[in-house]
Amino acid sequence: MNGATGLRIRVRGRVQGVGFRPFVWHLAQRLGIVGEVKNDAEGVLILAAGPALPDFEAALSDDLPPLAKVTSVESTPHRFAARPTGFLIVPSTGHGAETGVVPDAATCTDCAAEIRGPGRRQGYAFTNCTNCGPRFSILRSLPYDRAATTMAEFEMCPACRAEYEDPADRRFHAQPIACPACGPRLWLEAGGEEVPGDPVAEAARRLRAGQILAIKGLGGFHLACDATSADALATLRARKRRPGKPFALMASLPVVRVHAHVPPAAEALLASPAAPIVLLDAHDALPEAVAPGLSTLGFMLPHTPLHHLLLDQFPGPVVMTSGNLSGEPQVTGNAEARAKLGHIADAFLMHDREIARKLDDGVERITPRGPVTLRRGRGRAPSTLPLPPGFEAAPRILAVGGQIKSTPCLLKSGEALLSHHLGDLDDPLAWAEFLAAEADYAAIFEHLPEALACDLHPGYRATRHAETRGKATGLPLVHVQHHHAHLAACLGENLWPLDGGPVAGIVLDGTGLGPDGTIWGGELLLGDYRGFTRAAQLAPAPLPGGDAASREPWRNALVRLDAAGLPEVADRLFPDAPRAAVRAAIAAGVNAPAASSAGRLFDAVAACLWLCPPAQSYEGEAAMRLETLAEGRANPYPMGEDPRRIDPAPMFRALAHDLDAESPGTIAARFHAGLAEAFAVRARRLVETGAARAVALSGGCFQNARLLELTLAALDGLPVLTHGAVPPNDGGLALGQALVAAAKGS
Repeated sequence: MNGATGLRIRVRGRVQGVGFRPFVWHLAQRLGIVGEVKNDAEGVLILAAGPALPDFEAALSDDLPPLAKVTSVESTPHRFAARPTGFLIVPSTGHGAETGVVPDAATCTDCAAEIRGPGRRQGYAFTNCTNCGPRFSILRSLPYDRAATTMAEFEMCPACRAEYEDPADRRFHAQPIACPACGPRLWLEAGGEEVPGDPVAEAARRLRAGQILAIKGLGGFHLACDATSADALATLRARKRRPGKPFALMASLPVVRVHAHVPPAAEALLASPAAPIVLLDAHDALPEAVAPGLSTLGFMLPHTPLHHLLLDQFPGPVVMTSGNLSGEPQVTGNAEARAKLGHIADAFLMHDREIARKLDDGVERITPRGPVTLRRGRGRAPSTLPLPPGFEAAPRILAVGGQIKSTPCLLKSGEALLSHHLGDLDDPLAWAEFLAAEADYAAIFEHLPEALACDLHPGYRATRHAETRGKATGLPLVHVQHHHAHLAACLGENLWPLDGGPVAGIVLDGTGLGPDGTIWGGELLLGDYRGFTRAAQLAPAPLPGGDAASREPWRNALVRLDAAGLPEVADRLFPDAPRAAVRAAIAAGVNAPAASSAGRLFDAVAACLWLCPPAQSYEGEAAMRLETLAEGRANPYPMGEDPRRIDPAPMFRALAHDLDAESPGTIAARFHAGLAEAFAVRARRLVETGAARAVALSGGCFQNARLLELTLAALDGLPVLTHGAVPPNDGGLALGQALVAAAKGS
């Protein structure tokens, strides 16, 4: 017999650029399988024959390479024209968006050991292999091969070429492969001149001396200093004009354990290939200036060989905060860094590998429901998310998200591609990044939209952009109410079916425009992807001064205390504030729109405890300090009995009494418990009466771990959906917008 009968095996998922073909090759050698494997436009295609074929097929989803993710294995009979004599990795054919692009991955244990041991890569800051290293941050275009990355200008030396072409080597087809003979170069410069000697050793010496360093990482520059030095921290805060926002920290795991509690789930998250910043409970005091007023520290482990080498010589902890001017995106280019960070940094640790796109560090935390993403960044994007049942025929949709924490989302072929964090679109540079990312992701996903989705708010830059694009292209545009999008994002992440029935959505955040033209923010919705009704709301209160109310928490406290019949308490708490002018503006209806904002309620309570006088220095500061202040379990504050209206007035009357009778920690705890109970009781009623089939929790306020834990406890026994991979804040809005638009078109 000339031919042979076998299988044609199609493997889909994240299977290109992750060492999957060598994995298949090794598996075939072990099981005596003959045939071939190659990459193509749909993923990996295997033609295989041999007695152990059932074992071979079953093993394709087991013990995968670290960065691989198999979504399906499909097999059909195949007849070989001639029986193969071995198993080959054959040249790739075509490329396609169905294969996906791999996120950047933290240094693997093999490469970390290699840079510390003898050999040609000892001490080399750009060591990587198929299991780790830069991917998305160096990609210029598809297909993902060296010529399409910022490594194109570095020609492989013979030794690297031999590794690259050997399927038995862990660097087989590792596109960023490099060594000191052929790869990127590292140097340290100060005063515009390169400093002689070992750049890593000199950088460590300068950190010990209290200097500020600008360090070029994977997705941009960081500003670094000794996190144990109060003087260095004060210098960095003064130069960067960042008075209160917490700094991210980097250290090895043993050092992290010295300063923070690291439960097993947090350790796994820290050590994952994504290597995000993880919020941890602090237990050993660092200077207050690291995270003023907070009890959590944001730690990440070293995620590149450069960071490993630096921390070998300066164990840390080291501040690693974004290298940018206040409010602007992270700096990526060497010339840009010199121009924009020169007045902040004393020296620059630089290299000559370009960064193709800005990627902030991701921020995540462990909750009672597991890890939750607060900022989607390096290591997570551009991973895709599966769509829920019922969305198989969803059209290609581009959803543009909101105004802050911008992350556009693309729907195609049963998947959603949610972008990395782009920032506040009020900033012109962030807006330029948004436009670049929109085009970037469209190219990566080979996405031509059939419809557009955006927020209701006409003032959002993203909304105006979608409206302009819709008019220019004739594409249908779906405006999605802000809190409906939050609800849909939570449903979608949890794979709630399109026809899964209504849920009770507790959506708590800052502000979002309601369909009635008023400002929403503390909502209990009853609905699904296709629509919703407002089952209950936080009693509205004026936002005196409009946007000023989000910057100055005392304004929110004044209106809530006045509404509770306690103007004298506001007068006592804020004697130097322009109370009369604010009250007059409210009475006249001047720049004081009513809002049901839960975020502003947090601000009001924080102001009563004088946590942010006279103003917040960053978004969410008052609420974060209030969460930190809360201690122990406490009886919840009352918030009225009206099933459709959650009234804080009784709470503020009780709080005013407690100001002279209880500790601030108890007051903060009672507030959290009261807010959780007020919404949970009403949501429970919807489920128990059959109106809703589950409860969904979304909105930026659910970044608060205490609020989330208390709400889950109050909903005990009910099915509850929460966020994980998709941020509960506005970073998840675009996913919800896209799903609502798809559902309305179904």
